[in-house]
Amino acid sequence: MVEDRPLTSILTHFVLILGVIAIALPIWITFVAATHDELRMNQVPLPLWPGTHLLDNLTQTLFGAGLSGSQGAPVWLMLLNSLAMAMMISFGKIAISLLSAFAIVYFRFPFRMTCFWMIFITLMLPVEVRILPTFEVVANLGMLNSYWGLSIPLIASATATFMFRQVFLTVPDEMLESARIDGAGPMRFFFDILLPLSRTNIAALFVILFIFGWTQSFWPLLITTDTSMTTIVMSIKQMLEAAEQSPQWNIIMTTALLARIPPIFVVISMQKLFVQGLTETDK
Repeated sequence: MVEDRPLTSILTHFVLILGVIAIALPIWITFVAATHDELRMNQVPLPLWPGTHLLDNLTQTLFGAGLSGSQGAPVWLMLLNSLAMAMMISFGKIAISLLSAFAIVYFRFPFRMTCFWMIFITLMLPVEVRILPTFEVVANLGMLNSYWGLSIPLIASATATFMFRQVFLTVPDEMLESARIDGAGPMRFFFDILLPLSRTNIAALFVILFIFGWTQSFWPLLITTDTSMTTIVMSIKQMLEAAEQSPQWNIIMTTALLARIPPIFVVISMQKLFVQGLTETDK
């Protein structure tokens, strides 16, 4: 039994409050900046309380000209591009990883474990390492400036394959034998038994992969030359570079605020399944 000491409790809560402030303060500053006009954001000191221009900034950022002097796509289109990219990466990684883990665990074929370890070794080869050959393949297939080019090179996932392999190894062999007795084929066993048992793990992985796809900036910057295919993270980076000449922090911060909404929505809506998928140990 842990002894309850007042001094320890006070110190713990103090450290916790400091942590919350450190995390929440940048978000609060972003929100405050999105509620003021350009003139106020270029004055010193910077405001710490919300203003009255939030609706105007949102309208200008989403549907208006956005940042002055920039030739980028509308912010709503960039949000749509990022959403499409993140969803394709998430569903693609999960589908491929489920099938590859299913084959490795339940099928017996030559060099089965060799294939698994070759997949696992790719963890040491991120996109940045293989960027030139990947770009050449995408260019030769005519997938530049397309959703396929944004997502397909990032779909394969050794981490997800390893995770689902560990999940499938916990499934009792009696379930497989029962499925065989009932006349269920491999895919029937996969869809009717393995997928329901992996529901929480799929949800947890989906949250992680969605945020991974949403925050990608280097690969989209490399393969997109058409402004209509710009993603929201690319846009924020370009806005910050343009801000050195024409600082419009209200528009930049409003864009950053909008870019946070989809990941936050995904995390909040799937929080329960996300926690279960990371903490469950038995099936």
